[in-house]
Amino acid sequence: MKRLFPAPWLSLALWLLWLLLNLSLSPGNLLLGAMLGFCAPLMMRKLRPLPIRIRRPDVIVRLFFLVGRDVVTSNLAVAWGVLNAGRRPPRSAFIKVPLDLHDANGLAALAMICTVVPGTVWSELSLDRSILLLHVFDLDDEASFIEHFKTTYERPLMEIFE
Repeated sequence: MKRLFPAPWLSLALWLLWLLLNLSLSPGNLLLGAMLGFCAPLMMRKLRPLPIRIRRPDVIVRLFFLVGRDVVTSNLAVAWGVLNAGRRPPRSAFIKVPLDLHDANGLAALAMICTVVPGTVWSELSLDRSILLLHVFDLDDEASFIEHFKTTYERPLMEIFE
């Protein structure tokens, strides 16, 4: 059964999304949606990442609140930096963060965190996944930023995924 439907929930979601986007329950749309829901996961089976093994689910809650706090404080800091750009221009910089996290799922979560937190942009990941190039909107001290990044985001993700 798993070979025929590698992701049954994804198949169902694709079928329902097809019907929702077409706003029709005609037999043709029911059949096309079912074909999409059946064929798409089969064709993309090789692209799916390995199953996730979450080792410390309690750390997820702590990380969620840490990221939430940083989103709020970074929003305020970026807004303040934009409003005061005439008096003190932001000190934007690219920095290289050495990474100890190598799990693909953990790196994907780290990329999403970088996207959500204002003032940071994930720019490049080295081929061996050991160095992350980040663009920071306003950087005071590179060493303290790297320490904050590794302590707040990377270490909890390592606890969760590795």
